[in-house]
Amino acid sequence: MTDTATARSADAADTRETERDLLSKFDETIKTRETLLSSGVTDPFNLVMERVLSPTRAICNGRDTILLGTYNYMGMTFDPDVLDAGKQALSDFGSGTTGSRVLNGTYQGHKECEDALREFYAMDHAMVFSTGYQANLGIISTLAGKGDYIVLDIDSHASIYDGCKMGDAEIVPFRHNDIEAMEKRLKRIPEGAGKLVVLEGVYSMLGDVAPLKEMVAIAKRHGAMVLVDEAHSMGFIGENGRGVAEDQGVIDDVDFIIGTFSKSVGTVGGFCVSNHPKFDIMRLVCRPYVFTASLPPSVVATAATSIRKLMHGANKRAHLWENSKRLHAGLKELGFELGTETPQSAIVAVIMPDLERGATMWEALLQQGLYVNLARPPATPANMTLLRCSLCAEHSSEEVETILQRFERAGKTVGIIG
Repeated sequence: MTDTATARSADAADTRETERDLLSKFDETIKTRETLLSSGVTDPFNLVMERVLSPTRAICNGRDTILLGTYNYMGMTFDPDVLDAGKQALSDFGSGTTGSRVLNGTYQGHKECEDALREFYAMDHAMVFSTGYQANLGIISTLAGKGDYIVLDIDSHASIYDGCKMGDAEIVPFRHNDIEAMEKRLKRIPEGAGKLVVLEGVYSMLGDVAPLKEMVAIAKRHGAMVLVDEAHSMGFIGENGRGVAEDQGVIDDVDFIIGTFSKSVGTVGGFCVSNHPKFDIMRLVCRPYVFTASLPPSVVATAATSIRKLMHGANKRAHLWENSKRLHAGLKELGFELGTETPQSAIVAVIMPDLERGATMWEALLQQGLYVNLARPPATPANMTLLRCSLCAEHSSEEVETILQRFERAGKTVGIIG
């Protein structure tokens, strides 16, 4: 080896010894994952669906599997009208926009999608984002900045927390669904400061509903604006499917409603609706909106069609409630510990003793042809491990009974129930 090569080799060794591995902060998570997989369990966070047959069934690992963890609440992913709209838009406008909404990225379909949202919510303004995560990130960070205060439920979604951090507002969390705690936090905020209260209609881990009626009233009494994330209630809860705010009679008192297309609407994207007279300025000042490519024409076409059909989805909503009540009652009768005492949404959370047994139970269900979500800390509240079930309006009553039978067999095999 030449002197130059030796020197280079020595320099490289010195660099490796002194550089800090920026991934080392994840070592504990890596170890937990390796320990879990070493037991022979299929990776629960990397499941591949080889073929999707319907809103409720797919081929997973070569097996016909009932889907109980997709958030496809209203089963719109295979609706014929929705599919036809997407195919037509793909043919007419191409596969993508290649631009931001404020430049070349607004097509006729984006306007029609926003029109459908305004009609669905009976509100003056609607703004479509490329994902639900971006809707929270963009709206929250733009509304509340340095010197402002955001009062939020401690169990809020990651996108809400990230929106708070991006805007550099003061974050004031309160205990989950605790009305008194929320009011105490509001009372401590300095007089004259900007205040935004951020709540969720349905919390996605346990499937529990927020007491919006009381919380919105308190927020308004203390001069705060209110934003409600209805991602897991839009389309299903409320007389017209507008969410928990509608169901509890406070939708007219809420300043901003955030939602997503990836749940009940059955595609991808996010949105914000509002009656605030200055809302349209958000299109020019909201960075995640201004600097992101817009949704493909086929996606907004499917979303608009789905939203308009959800306006007439009363029968689907009624059947979904029947499914939720039956699954909740059946699991409770079998002896499983659930996240809520009564069914409050389309989410039924089954609490597991720990991650290892939760993963074993998840695999036992998968081997029987039933897919649910395995949720673990830190995403879950109180360090719980959950099997999260999200029902669909397209699940038949017979499928719900089959689900209960498979939970019983798996639970007894794993030792979760007697």
